[in-house]
Amino acid sequence: MEQPGRLSKHREGHHMENCLEPRRFKGSGQTDGNLILIVIEDSEEEIRLKQQQQQQKKEKNTKERIKAAKKIQDWWRGTLGLDRSVLVETDQEMDRLRQKKRRAALISYAHTERAVVQLQSLVRMWHIHWRYCQVLNAIYIIQYRWQCHNCQTCALLRGHCVVTATHLQFHIEIINP
Repeated sequence: MEQPGRLSKHREGHHMENCLEPRRFKGSGQTDGNLILIVIEDSEEEIRLKQQQQQQKKEKNTKERIKAAKKIQDWWRGTLGLDRSVLVETDQEMDRLRQKKRRAALISYAHTERAVVQLQSLVRMWHIHWRYCQVLNAIYIIQYRWQCHNCQTCALLRGHCVVTATHLQFHIEIINP
């Protein structure tokens, strides 16, 4: 028999209190004031029923927790699904805006470059035309002067002129008659 007030181990490993605290009873044949120990033990069937009830409570609690967790997960996934679709849409919109900006910048760059190149070519063309006009004017002046120049003691002059973009070349030959 077990000692009062102690816990004993049950077969399944659960701690159960098999004993109540000792109580003193007086009367009904107890005149000495002796200590009476009353030990109440559950039968194995009652223990099994309690364990089954506890197991059912645990299973029910577990099922409820799983159900609640599934609800939370479904809600979270739904939220994430919405967030993902919103993120995808905003990302696509940002890509479209970036492409539009990139295209607009490229077009603007192309227009400015084209304008710069055209201005440069116009300036070069004007400068070359101005230089050509100067050279041509110089040639006309030289030809006119030589045509008016009639020197009988001098030999005949034959000239050849080459005009380039940067300078003027004269080849003058003197021919004696």
